[in-house]
Amino acid sequence: MPAKNRIKQYVKSGYYHIYNRGVAKREIFRDAQDYNTFLSYLKEYLSFRDETSLRTSLADQNISWVEKDKILKVLHLNNFSETIELLCFTLMPNHFHFLLKQLDEYSLAKFMASLSTRFSMYFNRKYKRVGPLFQDIYKAVLIETDAQLLHLSRYIHLQALVETPQGWSLRKTQPSSYPNYLGLISQEWVKSAEILSFFKTAQRTNLEDFSSYQSFVEDYKEAIPELIVNLTLEQE
Repeated sequence: MPAKNRIKQYVKSGYYHIYNRGVAKREIFRDAQDYNTFLSYLKEYLSFRDETSLRTSLADQNISWVEKDKILKVLHLNNFSETIELLCFTLMPNHFHFLLKQLDEYSLAKFMASLSTRFSMYFNRKYKRVGPLFQDIYKAVLIETDAQLLHLSRYIHLQALVETPQGWSLRKTQPSSYPNYLGLISQEWVKSAEILSFFKTAQRTNLEDFSSYQSFVEDYKEAIPELIVNLTLEQE
């Protein structure tokens, strides 16, 4: 029987919890450079690419071959800014979580293949290893309700937090989209507006008890509510 969430159901405008971890649960991020490289790939794939401007620059006889080479490399990269929206993410030492929206029916698989292959090549080259980096093909679960969407966003962001006597605090070493939601940073390739909009119309999702998204994430009592228990990595 196939492992849970290996069989994908790809739909247009579908929301997905995507996750994977290292083979034999080994680390896939060993230092800050590994995290930053993975994030740079996300940024390149998901940021808007102005191809008209790039091709105009490429035709400019006054720019150097070094600059032209950089432009050609950008143009040869896959770009998913018009088909994939990344709502949330957290990177942990041996796994990662994404919450994303696929705007068409086919881009998610191509996006994940591009990202996983490129990062695996970087990792194997850096650490002089061979073989697969990830445990298996990534897992993808289709999110079916607004409540699941909200609680999965909370679940993903909780991975980047540590509880202290003073309350929750961001882990210093774990990159995540949560600082975007707190207004601490702004990464244009992280699409936080849709989830944050629920807290402007709280009656739609029974969120009246929470004054903000931060309150929802940090003050909600259950770590993994029943409605998402089968959608998480812990149940693998």
